[in-house]
Amino acid sequence: MENKKNMARKRRMGLIILCAVLFFLIGTILTAVLLDKRRVKFYMTGDQEMTVEFGEEFKEPGIYAVSYGDLFGELGPHLPIKTECHGNTTSLGSYDIIYKTKSFFIEYTTKRTIHTVDTTAPVIELKHKDGYSPDWLSGYEEEGFTAIDTCDGDLTDKVERREYDDHIVYTVKDKSGNTASVTRKLEFLNKPPEFVLLGESELTVPASMSFDDPGFTAKDAKGNDLSSLVEISGEVIPYLAGTYEITYILRSESGNELKLVRTVTVLPANTPDEVSPDGKVIYLTFDDGPGPYTSALLDVLAKYNAKATFFVTGAYPKYYPMIARAASEGHAIGVHTYSHSYREIYSGEQAYFDDFNKMQAIIKEQTGNYTKLFRFPGGSSNTVSRFNEGIMSRLAAAMTDMGYFYFDWNIASGDAGETTKTETVAQNIINGCSARRVSVVLQHDIKDFSVNAVEKVLIWGLNNGYSFCALNTSSPTAHHPIAN
Repeated sequence: MENKKNMARKRRMGLIILCAVLFFLIGTILTAVLLDKRRVKFYMTGDQEMTVEFGEEFKEPGIYAVSYGDLFGELGPHLPIKTECHGNTTSLGSYDIIYKTKSFFIEYTTKRTIHTVDTTAPVIELKHKDGYSPDWLSGYEEEGFTAIDTCDGDLTDKVERREYDDHIVYTVKDKSGNTASVTRKLEFLNKPPEFVLLGESELTVPASMSFDDPGFTAKDAKGNDLSSLVEISGEVIPYLAGTYEITYILRSESGNELKLVRTVTVLPANTPDEVSPDGKVIYLTFDDGPGPYTSALLDVLAKYNAKATFFVTGAYPKYYPMIARAASEGHAIGVHTYSHSYREIYSGEQAYFDDFNKMQAIIKEQTGNYTKLFRFPGGSSNTVSRFNEGIMSRLAAAMTDMGYFYFDWNIASGDAGETTKTETVAQNIINGCSARRVSVVLQHDIKDFSVNAVEKVLIWGLNNGYSFCALNTSSPTAHHPIAN
């Protein structure tokens, strides 16, 4: 019985002690909570807001939590922390990392904000073609390029390309505003072709029927001849006094150009003044030969030691040697025409010159010299050339500028269609010359009746104090008024 009482008494004591402990614990908790204000404090390594580059892995700098209060400070070990992540660095923007812990059955949280940004510029890579060698002429043919951004991906189609004289700049910007730029050097553009004038850039030349441009050289850096690609503009009219400009341009396919300019001044020939001969002079002139009667004419002239002038044509090749004989016997030789085709020779200046030069070549072949004397077919006053308005005025000026001397006549023998009688021809000449101190007579040595009249004219003239002379560059020209 006594044992039962003791057992009961021990249970009561145990219960009392348990209650005391519980009261102590509860009191302690209440003291901690109410008086110590026990709570949780987080310690975070790094900033609470952090910036991470797009695509890079975020590495937790570290965090721990402890319980602390106003009375007892920090107590116990670090509290366990659970982490919740609400985003990642694979997309731009901001997200939070939540940290949670419990103390005295109360949950505490804090957060770290992560800002994912893109500050990395795109990467532009230039491509290069094996063996490709650009040049100035063809310009540069793009070899290609790529532009890759870690965030935006392939930006090749967004690249802006700007070409300059010796380089190309490639620029691209990503969505975050990061800009990349690279430069491709074009060394070949610093080596333009060798493009230079031959001869002087300012030329002074005498008026003539042709102008030989000294030309130019155009070679690329590899020595290739580019002359055929040069554009030439401007014209020198070599027979017309004045100042002319010739422009030479070499263009590349990309629009670059090299330009040269030559100035050509054409000067008129200095012409001696016309001199009136002393005494009474008759200048017998014969057109359209040499022909079958020229030899007999030369015999008559030689018989009386008279000199004459022959304005020759190319009509009768068989008699070309008569030109040589006439020149060797002291007679003057002048150009009349090679073809005597009005429609052809008066169709333009160049056509006239071509005809003129053909006859000059024959004269040079026969005499060893060119002549400065000539007579226009039909004379300078002809009207058969009116199909080409102004041609005679232009030709007279051009030929004079080139130092040639044209002669008309002031006495017509009538053998050009008015008569076929020797006596009439002789009398026409005598009548005309008797009224003048200086006469330039027109005859044609391809007409026998006209040639047959010469001896009578010579006898009359010598008996009346006239001299029979050959024309030269200072002789009276007997110019007619130009009608075209």
